[in-house]
Amino acid sequence: MRLQTSLLAFAAVAATAGSAAAQTEIEFWHAFTGRLGELVAEQVETFNASQSDYVVVASHKGNYSETLNAGIAAFRAGEQPDILMVFEVGTATMMAAKGAIKPVFEVMADAGADFDQDAFIGSVKGYYTSSDGQMLSLPFNSSTPVLWVNRTALEAAGIDPDTDLSTWQKVGETLDALKAAGSECPLTTAWQSWIHLENLSAYHNVPFATKDNGFSGTDTELALNGPVQVQHIAQMGEWAKDGKFIYAGRRNEGGANFRAGECALFTESSAGYAGIKAEAEFDFEVRPLPYWEGVEGAPQNTIIGGASLWVMEGQSDEEYKGVAEFLKFLSSVDIQAKWHQDTGYLPITTAAGEKTKEMGFYDENPGTDVAVIQMTAKEPTANSKGLRLGSFDQIRTLIDEELEGVWAGDKTAQEALDSAVERGNVLLRRFEQSAQ
Repeated sequence: MRLQTSLLAFAAVAATAGSAAAQTEIEFWHAFTGRLGELVAEQVETFNASQSDYVVVASHKGNYSETLNAGIAAFRAGEQPDILMVFEVGTATMMAAKGAIKPVFEVMADAGADFDQDAFIGSVKGYYTSSDGQMLSLPFNSSTPVLWVNRTALEAAGIDPDTDLSTWQKVGETLDALKAAGSECPLTTAWQSWIHLENLSAYHNVPFATKDNGFSGTDTELALNGPVQVQHIAQMGEWAKDGKFIYAGRRNEGGANFRAGECALFTESSAGYAGIKAEAEFDFEVRPLPYWEGVEGAPQNTIIGGASLWVMEGQSDEEYKGVAEFLKFLSSVDIQAKWHQDTGYLPITTAAGEKTKEMGFYDENPGTDVAVIQMTAKEPTANSKGLRLGSFDQIRTLIDEELEGVWAGDKTAQEALDSAVERGNVLLRRFEQSAQ
């Protein structure tokens, strides 16, 4: 990486006085394994080598859901870490956890840290801020869905690898051609609710839920069964029936199929870049997420996935000072630019994105700026600034169940989405009552 020299120089600012025993330990729980786990470990090692006052100890606690549950259980037992990674759908849950979290803006202010909230990309920052614009958690790994293309597979099927895939209508034509050419996996997906309902809604500027998708109050109700959502899921169901869309699982099981070269098209996070670049033995590229031509206002902007870092209550003043130093380090320009380039996650600050562009990274790696453009080309609307729903992890689970009914041909799209709304609203009412 072209930032390696500066990072090594940064790490070389290691203290020459004081013993390791005098260092204040900062516990950091996260959900990353594989290549992303290695890159987190690299960040931690770089920070620890850059100073002698604090030592960050990073621990993997399972997938996103498992990490959140581990943090909740630890807090109840009085054994919470200093920093907890929580995926974006857990934001409302963390906000409602009174007495469990110390807002990032308070942590930074108390420590006297140089911390400018306006330096963060608006569409990223807005997801994790209070109604008065104060940052509650630090955006860490923010991604957005894109379309990954196996150019080699398209060529093998006699399709121009530069074919227009900007709309779902055009994707449908390409799926027809792939199937006719004998492809066994024309299209697969990861994170079906996040991409094909949550982002679909934002990208077409239609509500996923009332009350500004939950930002304006916990008395929100789901609205994911509107005409645009039903049209899309119905078409996906038809593709599933015809063998043009291959469903691999609720999380990112389809990623293995795409990275192995089995599938031609793949809707997944922009952060798939790290794994695809490392494993793919075929010519690939990233394109913008398709939209339905004819829907007024589309394409609008997609919304983020990934996670943020929450600071837990109950720590010492010295630990909070160390947390502030680590969070400041993570959001620094060089560290953010390298993280963005290595992973495909968005640069969380404007300066990191500008540095990446100035370095020529986007020119040398075409398509790696797609996610940034997709998120920032238009000012977010009430329908496209994100989702803030209680019990959202459980709601996603029941959405997964309903979508699987469509893919199997057991339910129509309207029936499945109507059921998802009805079942999900029950969970929202329970959350509303618990948050009062």
